[in-house]
Amino acid sequence: MWPFLDRAVDELWRKRWQRWLVRRHPRGIRTQVLGRDRVYIFLSRTGALFCAVLLAMLGGAVNYDLALAYVMVFLLMSMALVSIFHTFRNLLGLHLTAGRTEGCFAGERARFEILVDNPGSQPRQSLELTYHDTRAVCDVPNSDGTRVWLTLPAPKRGWLVVPRLRIDTHWPIGVFHAWSYANFEQRALIYPAPEADPPPLPVAAAAAGEGVPVPRGQDDFAGLRPFSRGDSPRRIAWKAAARGDVLPVKEFHGQAASSLWLEWDRLPPDMHTEARLSRLAAWVLAAFERGQTFGLSLPGRDIVPDHDEAHRDACLAALALYGERSDSTLEQNHAS
Repeated sequence: MWPFLDRAVDELWRKRWQRWLVRRHPRGIRTQVLGRDRVYIFLSRTGALFCAVLLAMLGGAVNYDLALAYVMVFLLMSMALVSIFHTFRNLLGLHLTAGRTEGCFAGERARFEILVDNPGSQPRQSLELTYHDTRAVCDVPNSDGTRVWLTLPAPKRGWLVVPRLRIDTHWPIGVFHAWSYANFEQRALIYPAPEADPPPLPVAAAAAGEGVPVPRGQDDFAGLRPFSRGDSPRRIAWKAAARGDVLPVKEFHGQAASSLWLEWDRLPPDMHTEARLSRLAAWVLAAFERGQTFGLSLPGRDIVPDHDEAHRDACLAALALYGERSDSTLEQNHAS
């Protein structure tokens, strides 16, 4: 009976604490400033032990009437009291901004960037930023900023939303512990884990006489053009690049004889959804590595053939969000 009541009370207080945090630190603000009402401070575990030692020293000084012990007790106490101001100021006024995100494949760890800006005239030292089990320690110079990367495990595909960020400091002497929170609207796209040993890529449809014209194929060499972002390194004409200052890329035109479609409906009917997505993800990566022009066909959506990095990312994003109702704006931002 009593353990049940203890668990019920703990759950009640935990829910009330979470509701209070949500009201105090709402989600969705890209840049959050640690004002006086957002920084909390209390004794640390070291500080609690420090106070116990001071009380014992004070008891000995009173009992034996030792003037030197009085001096030591009050000197240490004054240092601890002064450290309250420095510990609190170490967080006060910091600007925390949600930066870039780097997605990954399911089973890996996604990376999230946090920008810490210090507009004050004093440097901020020994700042600890924490997402669950991930912690990073940094120092921020005065009137400057720093970038901190934190990682989170990504167990499944789809959007990974970051939890509430916690920032702590025990500086300068560790007696007091100051902390605050930042609740960003920040998330990363997690792709399906590629199949470990996928079968070979399917045969291109054009090889069976079903090819269709595409703007860019790989049949006939059409010349060189300047390098643009997203071009595969395999298309760079390295010999021509050595003779000039411009990085040239090989251009091909013609029928889609070497293009292929990666189609959901052509996979074995007994494969479940996640296995299909894993195989298609592995094929997308394999086709891109070969410089192959390929398209992706999913139920209700087709992505026309192409070969660059943007096309690869668009195909992986479609696989990651398959069957989910995602925000179109964020999906477009990720593709860009």
